[in-house]
Amino acid sequence: MTVLAHGVGSRTDLPLPLGLALYGAGAAILVSFTVLLLFWRRPRLGDAASGHPLPAWVQRAADSAPLRRGLQAVALAVAVLVLAVALAGPDDTADNLAPWVLYVTFWVGLVPVSLLLGPVWRVLNPLRLLARGLRVLTGPPRGADRLPALGLWPAAGSLLAFVWLELVYPGRSEPVAVAVFLAAHAVVHLAAAAWFGEGWFARGDGFEVYSAVLGRLSVVGRRDDGVVVVRSPLTNAMAGPDSPGLAAVVVVLLGSTGFDGLSRTAWWQTGPGAAGDTASGTVGLVACTALVAVLYLLGTRLSGRLGRLPLGPQPRLYAASVVPIAVGYTVAHYFSLLALDGQTTWILASDPFGTGADLFGTAADVVDLRAVSPDVIAWVQVGAVVLGHVVGVLLAHEKALRVAPRAPASDQLPLVLVMVLFTVAGLGLLFGF
Repeated sequence: MTVLAHGVGSRTDLPLPLGLALYGAGAAILVSFTVLLLFWRRPRLGDAASGHPLPAWVQRAADSAPLRRGLQAVALAVAVLVLAVALAGPDDTADNLAPWVLYVTFWVGLVPVSLLLGPVWRVLNPLRLLARGLRVLTGPPRGADRLPALGLWPAAGSLLAFVWLELVYPGRSEPVAVAVFLAAHAVVHLAAAAWFGEGWFARGDGFEVYSAVLGRLSVVGRRDDGVVVVRSPLTNAMAGPDSPGLAAVVVVLLGSTGFDGLSRTAWWQTGPGAAGDTASGTVGLVACTALVAVLYLLGTRLSGRLGRLPLGPQPRLYAASVVPIAVGYTVAHYFSLLALDGQTTWILASDPFGTGADLFGTAADVVDLRAVSPDVIAWVQVGAVVLGHVVGVLLAHEKALRVAPRAPASDQLPLVLVMVLFTVAGLGLLFGF
């Protein structure tokens, strides 16, 4: 098989006219902004204290320590199995379960699960269980008081390390590479948790923070008193804290998906990325991430200056408005991968060690490429990008009304223009243009 930029698998191209998608998307953003200026003149979304409480048994289950530990134990058993398969399973990537579990079922599957249920990896993370057990040996965390000052910056670095492996490292699909990553990830974060305490995972574990960022657009959330509630995803997005480093996390997600699209273009494959080496890929990933960061900082700083806001907090204040954009890009880039190549995980799970077993009766199955049509994939991809940007504009407008209620709405134009640029560029790269 051919191993492409997602670690394993491939992506279906869009069967839609490029011009139609680009002009339609840009127009949707500008029209939505105009409508907001005319009809959304005061904050309308709920706050962290809003929401409809779920039944008491749901609350008890969500807060049950034994249930969480049981789920973490199951996740740990699966992780150990994947590590064992990576080390002792088939040598060929196409037949080894581990790369498919890491890059497709886990990394991509975390998106729909978190969008539906909220920050699920915070509940399932097996490293939390291990850290709790190791505390007997390591003693109380000595650096717990320093953890709040870190914000989410460590998670941004953790995510950047993973997307580098997924998108840049030439041997990323080799089972041994998966094994090394899983072991290194566990060691690094367990060591950090021993120093900073279990709270480290909510700030430093890229996967847990990624799930939490996605979960900001779930209908399930928590009020500021800890009660589990159902509320609008827009309210959830605004109710989350504007933590330092949140903007960096979102920038990494946008920059990595941008590089993923860029790496598929003919210009990249015949030019800077022709050698397919680590150096060119690393430069490309860093450059895409830096470009997104510069554009985002420029848009938020200009909007903040026009609105006469203090110089410091603009990137952090508006980070929540970029979350839907990052989610839209993520869905657009990974939808077909999960729908089509995600089937491979369940096929290989019947015979994880290549011994001829057929545990679930799926060992002889083949991937059904007709499960999702190219047209459906196309509309989901374009729709995800456009909807993500429209929601982003709405959230940015809501945030501006909250932090600068007397400022003219036109002060938001720099950030809106940056969002339009992200839309056009994102769809262009999605087309491989």
